Amino acid sequence: MDRLDAGTIRLPGTEVRVLGRCTSTNTILLARDIERPVLLAADEQTAGRGRRGRRWHSPAGTGVLFSLALPMRRQVRELGGLSIVAGLAAVRALRALGASEVALRWPNDLLVRGAKLGGILVETRARGAGSAAVVGIGVNHRTVQGLAARLRRGVAALDQLLRPLPPRNAVISAVGCELIAALHAFDATGFGPFLADWEALHAFAGQRLRVRLADGRVVAGLAEGLAADGALQLRTHRGLRTVRNGRVVSAA
Repeated sequence: MDRLDAGTIRLPGTEVRVLGRCTSTNTILLARDIERPVLLAADEQTAGRGRRGRRWHSPAGTGVLFSLALPMRRQVRELGGLSIVAGLAAVRALRALGASEVALRWPNDLLVRGAKLGGILVETRARGAGSAAVVGIGVNHRTVQGLAARLRRGVAALDQLLRPLPPRNAVISAVGCELIAALHAFDATGFGPFLADWEALHAFAGQRLRVRLADGRVVAGLAEGLAADGALQLRTHRGLRTVRNGRVVSAA
C-alpha cells in the first residue's frame, strides 16, 4: 500500500500528523486550539464530510484525505471567499503535478471533463481578534471500481491522469504548500486578487447553469463570474443574480 508518512510530507513551518483511521480530520482539528498551522492526514475517514453534510466516499488507501488548520487575522465574517481560494490552490498544485485538465466547479469541486476528482470543505470559528480556518481536502488518488455507478455520477481519479502516479505523500505536500501560500495571501490581501485566476479555471465559464439553492429552489442563468465575496453571479431573465449558498446541478 502507498502508506502515509508524516516525515515525508514536506510543509515548512507546519506540524504534520498522520492517522490510519479516524472520524473526520476536519472535526479533530476543529476541536483543538489552533495556534499555528497543522496538517492532519488520514488513510481512511469513517465520517468524512463534504459540503452540507454530504458523505465523502473513499475506501482506505485510495484517496488523498487531509485537513489544514490555520490561524487567521481576518474575522469569520471576512472569510466568505476562502473556499474559492482553497479550490484554486488545489487546482494549481494538481496541474503543476501534470493533471492539466483539472478545473473548478463553484464553489470548490475539482472536476476533470465533468467528472468529480475531489472536493473541499472549509469550516471556521472565531479565535480572539481573528479566526481559525480548517480546510478539508479529499482527492481521489486511485480508481475505485463501481464507485461511479453507486454514486450515479462521473468520478475521476489521479491514476487516470498521471503516469507515473505520484505517491499520496507527494500529492499532500504539493497541495498543502500551495494551500498555505494561498491562505496567507488571502489573509493579507482579501479575495480580490484571486478573481481572475478563478475565472480562468472555471469549468463552466460563460455556460448556462442550473443551481440548487439552500432552500431547494433551482435558479438558472449564464455564469458571469464571481462577486467580490466569492458568490456566484448568474445572468437570469430577470437580470444579474448573486448566489451565495447553493450547488451547481447542471451546465450546458
